[in-house]
Amino acid sequence: MAFIRKRRQEQQLYSKERFSLLLLNLEEYYFEQHTANHVLKKNGTDRSLRKVRGSLKICSKSVIFEPDEISRPIIKIPLRDCIKIEAPEDNERNLFTGVTPGTISIISNQAFLTKEQNIIAPFKTERGKTEYVFELDVPGKVEDVIHALHQLYRASHLDKLGDQAAMITAILQSRLARASFDKNRFQNVSETLHMECKAEMVTPLVTNPGHVCITDTNLYFQPLNGYPKPVVQVTLHSVRRIYKRRHGLLPLGLEVFCTENDLCSDIYLKFYDTQDRDDVYFYVATYLENHVAEQAAESYMLQWQRGRISNYQYLLHLNNLADRSCNDLSQYPVFPWIIADYSSSELDLTKPETFRDLSKPIGALNKERLERLLERYREMPEPKFMYGSHYSSPGYVLFYLVRVAPEYMLCLQNGKFDHPDRMFNSIAETWKNCLDGATDFKELIPEFYENDSSFLVNNLNLDLGRTQGGKMVENVELPPWASDADDFLQKSRDALESQYVSEHLHEWIDLVFGYKQKGNEAVAAQNVFHPLTYEGGVDLNRIMDPNERVALLTQILEFGQTPKQLFITPHPQRIVPKFKSLSCASSRSIFMTEPPVSPGEESFEDLTEESITLAWNNITKLKLEEQHKIHKGAVTGIAVSSNKSSIFSTSQDSTLKMFSAESKMLQRSVSFSNMALSSCLILPGDTTVICSSWDNNIYFYSIAFGRRQDTLIGHDDAVSKICWHNDCLYSASWDSTVKVWRCVPEELLGTKKHFELVAELEHDVSVNTIHLNDVHTLLASGTKEGTISIWDITTATMLHQLTCHVGTVFDAAFSPDSRHLLSTAEDGYFKVTDVQTGMTISSMASEQLQRCFKWDGNTILSGSQSGELLVWDIVGGKIVERIKGHTGPVTSMWMNEQCNNIITGGEDKQIMFWKQQY
Repeated sequence: MAFIRKRRQEQQLYSKERFSLLLLNLEEYYFEQHTANHVLKKNGTDRSLRKVRGSLKICSKSVIFEPDEISRPIIKIPLRDCIKIEAPEDNERNLFTGVTPGTISIISNQAFLTKEQNIIAPFKTERGKTEYVFELDVPGKVEDVIHALHQLYRASHLDKLGDQAAMITAILQSRLARASFDKNRFQNVSETLHMECKAEMVTPLVTNPGHVCITDTNLYFQPLNGYPKPVVQVTLHSVRRIYKRRHGLLPLGLEVFCTENDLCSDIYLKFYDTQDRDDVYFYVATYLENHVAEQAAESYMLQWQRGRISNYQYLLHLNNLADRSCNDLSQYPVFPWIIADYSSSELDLTKPETFRDLSKPIGALNKERLERLLERYREMPEPKFMYGSHYSSPGYVLFYLVRVAPEYMLCLQNGKFDHPDRMFNSIAETWKNCLDGATDFKELIPEFYENDSSFLVNNLNLDLGRTQGGKMVENVELPPWASDADDFLQKSRDALESQYVSEHLHEWIDLVFGYKQKGNEAVAAQNVFHPLTYEGGVDLNRIMDPNERVALLTQILEFGQTPKQLFITPHPQRIVPKFKSLSCASSRSIFMTEPPVSPGEESFEDLTEESITLAWNNITKLKLEEQHKIHKGAVTGIAVSSNKSSIFSTSQDSTLKMFSAESKMLQRSVSFSNMALSSCLILPGDTTVICSSWDNNIYFYSIAFGRRQDTLIGHDDAVSKICWHNDCLYSASWDSTVKVWRCVPEELLGTKKHFELVAELEHDVSVNTIHLNDVHTLLASGTKEGTISIWDITTATMLHQLTCHVGTVFDAAFSPDSRHLLSTAEDGYFKVTDVQTGMTISSMASEQLQRCFKWDGNTILSGSQSGELLVWDIVGGKIVERIKGHTGPVTSMWMNEQCNNIITGGEDKQIMFWKQQY
């Protein structure tokens, strides 16, 4: 659990003292501390003094005294309420007698008391003119402390907040400039220093200034005040992820993780200069091993679609990539309300009405409320917005978490809890208010889908007040279907991972992280928030007035921020097991057309599918059985007869070869012209081989008669690839077309065939490869300039034209379920495209070019430039096996239907036969 785990880490750091940075105001800094006594008069007539031992903290907007005695409260004296700050021995009107050197007198109209008996409760206010006298252990420090307090006193009494902030910033920068990182804190004397700069360590609601230092082995942060410990260290080789962050609307943040999946980072730093941030990022990233640095959302999308990661994990990754962090409550991770039923005694996750409509924002779920909001929106001058409050803000986060993070609520609300009736009292009431409330549109946080229920239970025995109905605010009231808080979370997790949510979660992602977040699509989806909440909604660097700048920043940070937009096209739907329908009927007919089958046929299909799955699970166990050098040039195509007895191959040497699998002998060699042949296939019935040629022609070779049967002169440039299905020939050419030809056979078998052109698929540049999906409704084409086009061949219309690659596309193929298209090109990348949306959902770089491949949707077998066969886990994004093969690039690959026999051809002029050996 992100926030609560972070909270417990901090509690361990702060265990020796009651003081916390959360006692400071927002945007306040803690500068230094001094061991001191708080000097008290015993009573009105007794002139003797009593001293309370403790620590005096000098902060940018207050002075805080923390007594050693736990029974005594911490005293916080706001500098803006101070009347006078001086050394008493220099004051003739000193109220005390017998004051020793080293004392400081602060006269104030107001002070706050907190943590008496170490109990977390709202601050008590001590009003009226009061003198507070502190005696420092080191008298010689008094002059420096008085000087510092006078500076800060003047800053706090400036009229405008911007002027106050500017003066405090100047004081802070002066202090940082006078200090530097203490090199004695290095773990090893042999460490080499790379860079040092000023920064602030960010934790929820507070930042702590200091110095960052990078060596060849460690990242260090040394707080200016030495709090909560003298130095924070992160070993570079333990770092697993690193992200640049937007903090305070500026590109100044950097978050470092030493875990793969945790939302809690090991350190979050805010720099004063973007270049410093980028330099530290560069140094840390270069030392990472198997790291994730600035991953794109597509790196997780395929894993989510294919069920490798859960809905919960995917949402965490998206939040992380969208600058959401548990260290920044103004950008805390946002999760959706999932369940809409909080009144039934049993929760039925099979009923759609149990769930919230994920295609709509919270503000659009209630039709009557939405009408009122839209009416106001239509009458509003520019810039318009539909919702006056956001779905995520620091106040909303702490609304949910007050029972485990009360000090954060007190920090945010100036030492007070919220009114008891406005507290998080009931799940059902909170949901109802989100549906009906005029200004309540909040979503949920990750804690609702984790396994720590403490945020729902008042384990700290906090006095959160009594409602108007006289009821004490204790544990959160749960719906009838939850037996206790743990059961509530378990059922919430079950709901999040349910089939309904898996089918519809992409709709909510479109609203929060995707293409419906901004612009016309947001207006159409009733998803428009205040313009200041969006990334880029305001450029702080262009606002020169410091007062306007501070006011604007405060407004934005308190109001909430919209996540960084991750997607600008519709997000793909998750692939749910046994779910074979898409969102529209036309898509169903294109993608998932499947003829009805009899029970017997179904059993056979299941058996075949099982054997294919087994084969792919053992694809790393391929063994080379034999190899034959039968060509004088690179092999460009391989086709095998249905009885597996004859292997046909084409080559850049312009020949078609027929090789006998039984005799291991070359049986025929045919040349149609002096130009290279680019591909070949065998027609059903094993009577005819078709070859495509660089001489612009397509040749038909009769196996029975051993001669050329026909020539199709169909293109104006080289024919690069051919496919065949159901009496239709598909030919791709460098003349920028893919042509579809229907075969009209003559009455006598084996005589010439007549072809009529039924469709011409136009491209802007040369087409290098094509592929048909398994149900023969879609065709993918790849060009010499890296574009991929997906066509509906039932209507000869283009569904998507995508700029996927840089350079020539070598190969492209649909997954068996037609959901995804894999392509590889001259740029060295494997890219997976979601067929329905056209979105690139995975991008994997290869150290060398991959010229050809076969895949099952999860695993790839590719032929590399080096001659190796590589087995890839595309979902995991890694190579799992390297198999030595050709002595040059692998240029062609054939695989049988059972996926356990493979034949490859290469530039080394050889064909190689591979078989799985279990």
